[in-house]
Amino acid sequence: MVLQRDQPIRVWGSAQPGEAVQVSLDGRQASTTTAADGRWSLQLPAHAAGGPYVLEVRATDGTQRFQNVLIGDVWLASGQSNMEWPLSQTAHAQAEIAAATDPAIRHFKVPKSWASQPQAQLTGGHWVPASPQVAGEFSAVAHLFARELHARTGVPIGIIDSTWGGSRIEPWMDAARLQLDAAALAQKMEQVRANDERALSGTRERLARFGALPAKDSDWQRADLDESAWQTIAVPGNWEQGGFAGMDGIAWYRSSFELSAAQAAEGVQLSFARVDDSDQTWVNGVAVGATHRAYNTPRIYNVPANALHAGRNVIAVRVEDEGGGGGIHGNADELYVHLADDQRLPLAREWKFRVASASVQAIDDKNQIATLLYNQMIHPLQPYALRGVIWYQGEANANTAADALAYRRQFPQLIAQWRRQWQQPELPFLWVQLASFVSGFDQGDSSPWSLLRESQSATLSVPHTGQAVTIDIGEAHDIHPRNKQDVAKRLALAARAVAYGETVQASGPIYAGADFADGQARVRFAEGSGTLASRQAGQALHGFALAGADHRFHPAQARIVGDQIIVSSEQVRAPAAVRYGWHDNVEAADLINSDGLPAAPFRSDDW
Repeated sequence: MVLQRDQPIRVWGSAQPGEAVQVSLDGRQASTTTAADGRWSLQLPAHAAGGPYVLEVRATDGTQRFQNVLIGDVWLASGQSNMEWPLSQTAHAQAEIAAATDPAIRHFKVPKSWASQPQAQLTGGHWVPASPQVAGEFSAVAHLFARELHARTGVPIGIIDSTWGGSRIEPWMDAARLQLDAAALAQKMEQVRANDERALSGTRERLARFGALPAKDSDWQRADLDESAWQTIAVPGNWEQGGFAGMDGIAWYRSSFELSAAQAAEGVQLSFARVDDSDQTWVNGVAVGATHRAYNTPRIYNVPANALHAGRNVIAVRVEDEGGGGGIHGNADELYVHLADDQRLPLAREWKFRVASASVQAIDDKNQIATLLYNQMIHPLQPYALRGVIWYQGEANANTAADALAYRRQFPQLIAQWRRQWQQPELPFLWVQLASFVSGFDQGDSSPWSLLRESQSATLSVPHTGQAVTIDIGEAHDIHPRNKQDVAKRLALAARAVAYGETVQASGPIYAGADFADGQARVRFAEGSGTLASRQAGQALHGFALAGADHRFHPAQARIVGDQIIVSSEQVRAPAAVRYGWHDNVEAADLINSDGLPAAPFRSDDW
């Protein structure tokens, strides 16, 4: 394990009531007696970075010895899928995994789990030193962040990864902070458990109709495969909606389309919406495409003429789901065969369906329900001293303007709650602002993702916090940008400033206000923003918009003049408001400082 340096080391556990317990580490000792319920807790004095040491816990009924204990800095990494995202799926993954050779960087993965009441114990997990054999499954952002800090500080870095893809912020908060009746919530969850069990019983019954699951499924792409024992399922739609609630694993989908000889000779393009999470796709037994871990990416594969023939052509899709919803989903109009003459043959219909491997458990929606993740994945950690928290979450709360606005109240509450319960009132808390992404919720001047980003920036008013702005390194059509290296570097810059007290440029230009006169806006920036610059070189900037008293925004011209930006538009003679980067996807926004760090989106209005 890694223990936090320079802070008292809390050790706790349970034994028989009234039993004497003694703990020792590197010559330091402490002892106590268990309470009537068998629980005990004690503190060892603060210790400088170093190791390896042995932590020994002795009681009447035996001794526990923990070998290879390092003392350094421990960071809690939490949030949703972009924090959970593994190193194996990042840019330059093979090189990053090969470079993960320093065993002084260690990870502890908290299992996905939930509870209706705060728990004292995790459901599992263990510390793993970095090595190329295991690093591929580490959180990419957290591991790369740890690597940056280790190189800077020279001390061991421990990462506690407590993440759940797709989770909202409310599940990570406690009942008191959310002003919920804990007893009523527990009663409600008992009903949820009963409903879950009914749904899971239906899933097990449907799985049983397939008979024994196969030892292998390596030939199920064949065009002449016997499908008589297969079931049918509606496509598009997650398989949970088709009667397989709580199932994760591998399943196959098969369908077909008819072509004339002339159509087959020209080749086609296959579009079948989106797949949660990964797919391999064949037409007539010929592999035509594959996408790995990209649940929201449209699948569009070219099918060559030599894979086609006149008459019936068979599509086979092998889908692997690692958690949450699974299957072929999206909109019906995204499912079609695109012919060379631009004709589209629809594929939204009943497909043949067969499960190859499955696990069944009722966790898929628990990342949406208030307090459940906090109770089981955060609360048991709290005696463990931390250097700080890194947080990458918000996408799940950015679907509506109301949710995005509520986040500016919820996020500071979460920070205050965790600090209070860890008894570390100045615990550094750093986060990643939402990257650019075509969410589908951006309508005109209304952008829920922009409101969420604004809520994140507003939380910088809380002391000892920092933000990594990432609008320039997102991917418009992938909610999981593969460039986690720059994310980690920016978080590490924030850590160096907030947690380690270094004088370092940790953020891009910070909006401070705007003045309106003479048909233009003059935008001011906070002290310490650095020298203003454009990512595209020169003084012209993009991503700005102006509006007059009519509240209608128009694209605007912007240029750097000293430490300010002058914004104007021929369509807005008397500007009353200026916005920058105010869209879910803001690839054009190019305001940075001379250190290359981007400005966060901002607005002068509160419309």
